[in-house]
Amino acid sequence: MRRLSLLAILLSSTTILPAFAQGVPTNEASREDEIIVTAQKREERQIDVPLTITAVTGTRLREIGVNDLDELSNYVPGLNIQEQSANNPGIVIRGITSDSGSAQQGARVTLYYNGVDISRSRGSYQDIFDMERIEVVKGPQATLFGTASAVGAISLISARPEDGFSGELGGTYGNFNQHSATGFINAGSEKVAGRVAFAYKKRDGYVNNLAASQDDLYAQDQFGTRGSLRFKPSDAFTADLILTYDRQRNSGTPFISLTYPTASGAPNAFGDAALGGTPNALRDLGLSKLGLKRDVYDANLTVNWDIADDWVLTMVNGYRKFDSLEVFDADGTAAEYLEFAELAQGDQFNQETRFSYNSDKFRGSFGFNYFHENGVQNVPFSTNENTFFACLTATAATRAQCVAPDGSVPAAAKPRIDYRSFFENQGRNTSYSMFADGTWIPTPSLEITAGVRVQIEKRLSGFRAGVPRSGLTGGASVVPGQVDTAGQTFKSEDSYADVLPRFNLLYKFSDNFNAYATVSKGRRSAIVNVSARSTSGGPVANISPVLEEVLWNYELGVKGTVGILSGSIGVYYLTYDNFQVSIIIPPSIVGVTQSAGTATNKGVEAEVNVRPTSWLTMFANGAYIDGGIDNRADIAANFRGAKFRLQPDYQASAGLIIDAPLGNVNVFATPSITYRSKLYFETPNLEARSQGPVTLVNIVGGVRFADNRYEISAFARNIFNSRYLLDAGNTGGAFGIPSFIPGEPRFYGLKMSAKF
Repeated sequence: MRRLSLLAILLSSTTILPAFAQGVPTNEASREDEIIVTAQKREERQIDVPLTITAVTGTRLREIGVNDLDELSNYVPGLNIQEQSANNPGIVIRGITSDSGSAQQGARVTLYYNGVDISRSRGSYQDIFDMERIEVVKGPQATLFGTASAVGAISLISARPEDGFSGELGGTYGNFNQHSATGFINAGSEKVAGRVAFAYKKRDGYVNNLAASQDDLYAQDQFGTRGSLRFKPSDAFTADLILTYDRQRNSGTPFISLTYPTASGAPNAFGDAALGGTPNALRDLGLSKLGLKRDVYDANLTVNWDIADDWVLTMVNGYRKFDSLEVFDADGTAAEYLEFAELAQGDQFNQETRFSYNSDKFRGSFGFNYFHENGVQNVPFSTNENTFFACLTATAATRAQCVAPDGSVPAAAKPRIDYRSFFENQGRNTSYSMFADGTWIPTPSLEITAGVRVQIEKRLSGFRAGVPRSGLTGGASVVPGQVDTAGQTFKSEDSYADVLPRFNLLYKFSDNFNAYATVSKGRRSAIVNVSARSTSGGPVANISPVLEEVLWNYELGVKGTVGILSGSIGVYYLTYDNFQVSIIIPPSIVGVTQSAGTATNKGVEAEVNVRPTSWLTMFANGAYIDGGIDNRADIAANFRGAKFRLQPDYQASAGLIIDAPLGNVNVFATPSITYRSKLYFETPNLEARSQGPVTLVNIVGGVRFADNRYEISAFARNIFNSRYLLDAGNTGGAFGIPSFIPGEPRFYGLKMSAKF
């Protein structure tokens, strides 16, 4: 793998790359120093935060037509989000992915919703309606976020109730029968105020499914609602209670085989699918059709109390519960071969207490955090054994015995031999931590920050499996490598502790131009891997602990505003020990996590915003990453020199925001273009499981009238209908028939909204 020296990266920073405009309303001066963020647990200008951070307001989300987190990632340098389904998002910051569904593992990238960790993969998806802003913070932030974010954090902050009465209602209609309704209503006084918001989104599937018993694939049917209550009896005390419900009833994921044809012809990742599932789906897998049934409940109570001059007490309490069931056809063919489901359930509780002090010469905070979660991932498998073995043993010469050239399934004509098995991993994690963080201000131009978090984790992992013998062959299992635990649940537990520091310098050349330097330590918790293996005496626990992943992050950057120009640029260098990689080792279908050794990550991120007139804003962003597992002799050959999965070397976007008065109306338009270079979907890297460069063009535009209370607009995403893969490999890859998921086609439609 090609490597750049740190010196070369630093020298390259002299060329400012295009950058993404910060999220300020277009009727205000578009200056970065007007962005107020809370990444350091206090309100401050974005330009004064000695971290690499991108903040996007709810106003800017609407301007660029972003409705989901995966769309947002196109406009934030160093961020990629792959939403294979709402149940299985892959979140990538600086080339490091967090997407494991195993209940035994912790996340690398943390998502926070109103200050509470929601990072458990199957419970993390959050619709982004009625948001105040989204902050993307990069690099380890141990003293700032309760569960010690390893490589970065995405903080979702919902709109709070306000004094007075207001509301908004909007609706869209577009191709693929997409229709949606969103809105909020706000009412109250300075002392008590409430707000209710909702979003409903529905769309037909964009992948045609030839199976008559199934729906078209990647259809959307989701609903979210949020109720917020603010109690503010005085200027010194504020309590916010926020209750959220999120629901998905989406159709199946289009895992498409490029090995076997369909009735439409030769296999084509962007053509028709033929995913019939199994007629035993309801009995064996829990749903009668391919698709997702998911419910998420979230409760948050945050209290801010000015307990004395310069002292503030903040208590953040959160509870989250998720229950999801997804049925999927993993072989990507019409054959009843690899039919799976994933039942993921869990709940989380978080309590953080923070005391903050603020004076002219010193700002600081200290406190403690408690986090507890229980989770389970249960994966049932269903098949027809005659079809299964015809497909499992198929070679290039005998593939027609699995799926015939006309797309039919010859083995299905044989007598049915139904088979069902399952495996389940369980996890319970309790984390205790204490933290302190302080900023000394010796001169008005210099701020020196140091902080530390001491964290203790207790992790318990469990595993059980029900694996009947084959009715056709009499073997111990149908799926190679599966081991029955004979009704037992194997468990193991351990405790871990770490000290996680951070150091920051901020130098203010002027009120509008700052430089910063950061050194911080991050970690992904050690893993108690528990599965099962067979012995002559019966099944026994297979316990294979994985050491914690430790990283050190070094950053330099500048942020500034000069006239009509504002922007930032930062460079970083990260080193990893015991870099954790999750893989499936054929013929097993149970993913395992291994230490791939050491890894290095270097890069540049930049943002710029230009506002030549009151009605025109130009924005762009860019990021370069050179990251991967080190190319050293002591690292396993299949990992050596591999790039991180889902990591493009280059990522950029650019666009215009036009908002101009024309008589009694305002005309607005936001055309934008996004680019992402080649990436690999798996580690180890395989060319057949990669995606080349992708360029997408999007636009939102329309008119506002009656004092901007009414809006009519049109939108189009992926205007040129570019074809690209969202994912490749997947479960089918473990059986030698990788499946491929097509990305979104062109979407377009109309939107109307009214404010009152």
